[in-house]
Amino acid sequence: MQLLDHFHWDHRTYVMGVVNVTPDSFSGDGLLSTTETVERATHQAAQFLSAGVDILDVGGESTRPGSRSVSADEEIARVIPVMKAVAALPRVIISIDSFKAEVADAALDAGAHIINDVWGLRADPAMAKTAAAHGAPVVLMHNRSRPNDVELDVRLGGSYLGATYDDLMVDICTEIMELVDLARSAGVPDNQIIVDPGIGFGKTVQQNLAIINQLNLIRDLGFPVLLGASRKSFIGRVLDVPVEKRVEGTAAACAIGISRGANIIRVHGVEEMTRIAQMTDAILHAPNDGGL
Repeated sequence: MQLLDHFHWDHRTYVMGVVNVTPDSFSGDGLLSTTETVERATHQAAQFLSAGVDILDVGGESTRPGSRSVSADEEIARVIPVMKAVAALPRVIISIDSFKAEVADAALDAGAHIINDVWGLRADPAMAKTAAAHGAPVVLMHNRSRPNDVELDVRLGGSYLGATYDDLMVDICTEIMELVDLARSAGVPDNQIIVDPGIGFGKTVQQNLAIINQLNLIRDLGFPVLLGASRKSFIGRVLDVPVEKRVEGTAAACAIGISRGANIIRVHGVEEMTRIAQMTDAILHAPNDGGL
């Protein structure tokens, strides 16, 4: 049985907690330090699991607009000690947040189970074969962002400028299926594929809002859907708040996203968002007659 076959997508929403092994995360929760990175990350991971998180997403390179890129060697040096320590925790499922095949390969050998690729296997030609060789599930994220096309705001943070779409949802669905075909061609079976609309990556504020509101169209593609809206700049711009004040906006995005078909929510504030997911699930799964 494949890993994702253990997930019951129609029964409840799963929560992915972000473990940022970086010095420059947009969300302000980067854990990279000179001496205590592994201890801090392991402590955070244990707290996340106690709060009900289902998947730990470990990443060593920030995708924050305007962030500097790091080499595969540097990324490996950041994440592998953390990966080995976190993998020793009980009942843990770990994803590696990377678009580099070399990093993913090392992380899977160190205890990771899932590849979470923000470029949907397109950035590194070896990534799809790496996933297939390990039998690892993949998260395929839609991404039209241009690394040098960034709007920076001192208070609200950076954002990638929106791309031009002929028909937003049709184009995204079409391009997601192109990513699926890329995975299939490398030998990744359909039951090992999760798709992600890529909130914030090459989308305007209004496009991000529309995608969440119409997430059911992506769910209709037939794959589990991951929604990563937590603390992102579109929330800051709608509410005019900095990153540390985006709990309510994140909660609204997650609740609506779940109601539209999100199967996994990728979040930073795991205690609050786990409760949001549980409450939203309870409402959506309540009998029509209220049990009367």
